[in-house]
Amino acid sequence: MTVRVRDGLLRGTAHGGYRTFEGIPYAAPPSGRLRWAPPRPVVPWPGVRDATRPASACPQPAGEVPGGSTDEDCLYVNVTTPAPAPATTGTLVPGAVAVAPARRPVIVWLHGGGFTTGAGSSYDAHRMATRGSVVVVTVNYRLGALGFLAHDRLPGSGTFGLADQQAALRWVRDEIGAFGGDPHNVTLAGESAGGYSVCAQLVSPASAGLFERAVIQSGPCTGRPDRPFAPSSVALSDARAAGADLATRLGCGRTRARAREVMACLRRVPVSRILRTQGADQQPAHATGLLPRDPAAALATGRFHHVPVLLGGNHDEGNGWAAGIIEAGNPVTPGTWPDVVAAFFPSPGRAEAIVRAYPVHDSDGGPVFGAVIGDADFACPTARTGTLLAGQVPLWRYEFADEHAPPLTPGTPPFPLGAPHAAELPYLFDLGGRAREMTPAQHRLANTMIDYWTRFATTADPAGPAAPPWSRRTVLSLSPDHVTPDRPGAFSARHHCAFWRALG
Repeated sequence: MTVRVRDGLLRGTAHGGYRTFEGIPYAAPPSGRLRWAPPRPVVPWPGVRDATRPASACPQPAGEVPGGSTDEDCLYVNVTTPAPAPATTGTLVPGAVAVAPARRPVIVWLHGGGFTTGAGSSYDAHRMATRGSVVVVTVNYRLGALGFLAHDRLPGSGTFGLADQQAALRWVRDEIGAFGGDPHNVTLAGESAGGYSVCAQLVSPASAGLFERAVIQSGPCTGRPDRPFAPSSVALSDARAAGADLATRLGCGRTRARAREVMACLRRVPVSRILRTQGADQQPAHATGLLPRDPAAALATGRFHHVPVLLGGNHDEGNGWAAGIIEAGNPVTPGTWPDVVAAFFPSPGRAEAIVRAYPVHDSDGGPVFGAVIGDADFACPTARTGTLLAGQVPLWRYEFADEHAPPLTPGTPPFPLGAPHAAELPYLFDLGGRAREMTPAQHRLANTMIDYWTRFATTADPAGPAAPPWSRRTVLSLSPDHVTPDRPGAFSARHHCAFWRALG
């Protein structure tokens, strides 16, 4: 099974009811002189290129991608498309015109991972493609310092990973027709750092015309760089300062060295050493050519692409981080709680106010800690994002609330996690190619969610005759056999958003 794209022929894989094409290059390898350069065109290949297995993930430490990766040749997409309908048999009436199959809507998926980990190949999209009759494209983009380094006189500083995403969107516009997709009906979707990437593309002038709808999952556009859990962007000046510090730690920041000499030195540093030396937190930079404004400021002033948006998050976003911090030897008890809060909210007066608003009354304060993280970094920024968007574009909001969602990691956490960060993903994708065990009710919820997401991609309205109604005036709560709209104001009250708004 082969298809032809501009750069050559591709051989994919036929499965029961769907087809996959993996490891398709959308840009040249960003290595050597192209390290920290805007994405460049692919060199056409001779013959038929094997697209039956995924390509390398972009460089990252071990974790989400087993063993990590040091391969800079990583700018690839993966395409999953329903099998075409059987050809009509019979003879055309003389003078009749054969009608080409209708183009399918396209969903372009940007993975999460804090801008430091993740790969498009981790998201098996066959259920979404077949049930929703859509073409799904998953994307690799540069990560960590290789994706977001900023330095004096370095064109594209702080936004190379975002530029990769735009190059992938241009590839979709030019090539997705070969896979049965409609280049004029593209939904850009992502979760966590991928969701915040959607925010960035919503406000980037260079993304104009590259997508018609947006899905933002657990990556609110109003994230703040002083918060350690939710993704955000940083000012270019701060990104340049961090880049200069990294150059010094890598032995390239010599006194009085010219910027060109520093970059030449950095381009010679082995990938493995960059990964060992870079910080754990990576963010895109704003006040740049690609991202002129912080997304929150751009939304507030209406300077973004006005497309329909599906926006949401999970009921217990912070529980996974709280559990990990507790397991690392930091118990949350009435006695330790003030110090724990102060470590994450060091501004004078803030910690005391948070302790009063979120008291810990027993030795297991994990759920309280998780609520603080989730409310401060995800739920209330999501509510703020919704407020900014609602008056300007069609907006649908949801909250995933399955309190028994299948775990994403092995082991027993120190307290029940409920619906933590990323818990909705197995309902939409088979992560790592493996379906999670679900109850019949959870399977029904997964089907309902796929129906909502793909109907939104198809028509810009997730509501449908066979699904529970979804009003744009409320947040739709998604849990097994209980898909219901919240009462007006219930979401913000549940997550103490008035408190966080007053705290600043």
